[in-house]
Amino acid sequence: MMVNDKKMLKLALLGFGNAGRAFASLLLDKHEEIIRMYGYDIVVSAIATRSKGALVDPEGINLGKALEDMENTGRFTAGAADISSMDIAEKADYDVLVEMTPLNIFTGQPAISHIEAAFDRGKDVITANKGPIAWRFAYLKDKAAKCGCRFYYETTVMDGTPVFNLAEKTLMMARVTEVSGILNSTTNFILEEMAKGADYDDIIARGRKMGFIEADASMDIEGYDAAAKITALLNVLMDADITPDMVERKGIEDITVEDIKEAASRNCVIKLMCRGYRDKDGTVKAAVRPEQVPEGSLPACIGSTTSVVSITTDLMKTVSVIEHEPEIEQTAYGIFGDMLRVITE
Repeated sequence: MMVNDKKMLKLALLGFGNAGRAFASLLLDKHEEIIRMYGYDIVVSAIATRSKGALVDPEGINLGKALEDMENTGRFTAGAADISSMDIAEKADYDVLVEMTPLNIFTGQPAISHIEAAFDRGKDVITANKGPIAWRFAYLKDKAAKCGCRFYYETTVMDGTPVFNLAEKTLMMARVTEVSGILNSTTNFILEEMAKGADYDDIIARGRKMGFIEADASMDIEGYDAAAKITALLNVLMDADITPDMVERKGIEDITVEDIKEAASRNCVIKLMCRGYRDKDGTVKAAVRPEQVPEGSLPACIGSTTSVVSITTDLMKTVSVIEHEPEIEQTAYGIFGDMLRVITE
């Protein structure tokens, strides 16, 4: 849509949690710069939340007011609508659906249905939700192509770190044969603090205060989050077409201080490692489990909430990408970067 020699791009945001609000703030900060550099006026025409209300305005929501409402009252006030995220996906006026609803780690729903609805309408999709990539990536990728839609998902595994873009744009014709890494920052933090002698309950309390450990940390501690992330990586980078329940999974729930001391006696540290590789029969195998890794190795040097992924290829051998102690702004930038891909590609 052209408006005063500018093209207008309308976004529908499904979810307005920490990442959604950080993304909205980034849009406000960069609004004029985007117009100047790319000739696009970016407006948000709809926002849906599960419990804080919804906003719909085809001409563009006042993002400043929406952010102020959330800061002051925890929900939308003036102009709030009674409309579901699926209603927005199916009926609202938008060009790009930005899927940021809470993750259902066991099914990927309702995010998968939101994305399907957008593709059925010929709309582009950006997802920060790893569920659809872990559970239905091949299907959604094929559906996007058939519907002539763009489908971007850089934020799903390592926030804004360019992992998928790296492989797609700079490792052309290189066949990925193995993927490994430390993908869950919560377990990495817990294991590191246990090695320092900190009390387990205190570690959890501090992590919650810092904002990266959930009230229910079991999805992280038992390896479910890591399994979903390695699945997403393998589905995109190796066309694995697997689901998280096909990953051999063991979390850190049974790791003790004695285990950590025993590893140290061997000049090793314990890390929750994610690994995937192509077997001789062509199938992709994946595992998440605690491993003793040698001190001085790359995984051993990954501390606190830092993450790393190593991509091994036939032509370029192994390339590693490290994300250093990310904040919510990195997640917002990942979504922002995918949005820029929509308007440039």
